[in-house]
Amino acid sequence: MLILETLQVASGLLPVDFATSNAGARTGDFVSLRHYRRLAILLFKDGGTAGEDVTLTIEQAKDAAGTAIKPLLFDTIYRKQGSDLATVNSWTRTRQTAANTYTNTTSAEDELIWVVEIPAESLDSSNGYTHVRGSVNDVGTGAQLGCVLYLLSEPRYAADPEQMMSGIA
Repeated sequence: MLILETLQVASGLLPVDFATSNAGARTGDFVSLRHYRRLAILLFKDGGTAGEDVTLTIEQAKDAAGTAIKPLLFDTIYRKQGSDLATVNSWTRTRQTAANTYTNTTSAEDELIWVVEIPAESLDSSNGYTHVRGSVNDVGTGAQLGCVLYLLSEPRYAADPEQMMSGIA
């Protein structure tokens, strides 16, 4: 079985500078969970400036246009974080009181990969919510390059990977 038969990769935020001088806060694109049971939101970030912490915000909406946006709460985040990610081998699981944000308060200078897993059943589907996005705050004035990727898994319907690629919006 090909990995693309069970996993879809989509862009939330293309690589950008999260600093104020480069437009600051970045609002991610929405992705649909209509065809998938799970979503992993990955934030990748280069090292930054002390005190300019990054915050990941997760929201849900009724469509890709962002109709009726509201917070999507999560309580677990997985992190690989350090001055050199090549030397970080294992994930650190962090629990928090359910919220729709997580802030890096250990060291803005760190390179990092964060992963938040979203099961489709955590969306307010009874009120028509089907889409999710991850966004990043304005970190300050120091350059911090980063991106947000979406990994959609557990497809609801068997299909050719090329057909599934057209169904992520």
